[in-house]
Amino acid sequence: MAKHIGDLPHAITNGKELAVRLAGKTPAVFLDYDGTLTPIVDRPEDAIISESMRDAVRGLATRCPVCVVSGRDRPVVQELMGLDNLIVAGSHGFDIWSPTGGSIEKEHGGEFATLLEDVNKQLHAVMDPIEGALVEPKKTSVAAHYRLVAEDERPKVKAIVDQILAAHPDHLKVTPGKMVYEIQPKIDWDKGKAVLYLLEALKLDRDDVMPMYFGDDITDEHAFAALEGRGIGVFVGHADDPEVGGRTTYADFILHTMEEVEQFMDGLAR
Repeated sequence: MAKHIGDLPHAITNGKELAVRLAGKTPAVFLDYDGTLTPIVDRPEDAIISESMRDAVRGLATRCPVCVVSGRDRPVVQELMGLDNLIVAGSHGFDIWSPTGGSIEKEHGGEFATLLEDVNKQLHAVMDPIEGALVEPKKTSVAAHYRLVAEDERPKVKAIVDQILAAHPDHLKVTPGKMVYEIQPKIDWDKGKAVLYLLEALKLDRDDVMPMYFGDDITDEHAFAALEGRGIGVFVGHADDPEVGGRTTYADFILHTMEEVEQFMDGLAR
């Protein structure tokens, strides 16, 4: 059941409650990147993971399965993380890779490449003249960022996104994020389905495994919902953040900062 973010118990101060749920189980940890492992920044290329956070992820990965699930392209996430022992699900779960290869390799949306190239061109034509606007092409989506766009110019970004969707109602969808519209193929696939697929493919869909998902964005709600009743969702952020607004969530706990995420992972790794 969805609940208000402000009502979530804190994952560290309510550690006893978490310990009860984790008792006798091995955690399988799924981590969003932007807003979870790094702060949200004005430009995506500036979201560089800290060495201490990288060390926390590396240490945790030696104790239990760890997967990074991101809206970014998979190779970009792998380069940013700088670790070769992680499973990575990029493009909101459309592109999944594992260092072990085999059946875990899974890609979706490749047949939409030509259409997404056209979307990229249309967005550039309208957004390039808008100061602060940024078009980010990805393997299986195109992101229209407007964080640095003046308030009175933002309707232009929304208008072109709406126009593109109206022209391709059966082939494209938009996933809103924090000051970004992500235009994706209209396929029944998201972060939640990617997490469930990974649990099955890695043979982690067992009673002795506790899946845990950490995320901050609207797209992470698919994963929180997918794990409701079978895992633990941890929302990262503050209920009073203007970009969070009055959102409800399927997460079970909350951590407020990157430092708390790092502290929590260090605790799990012990």
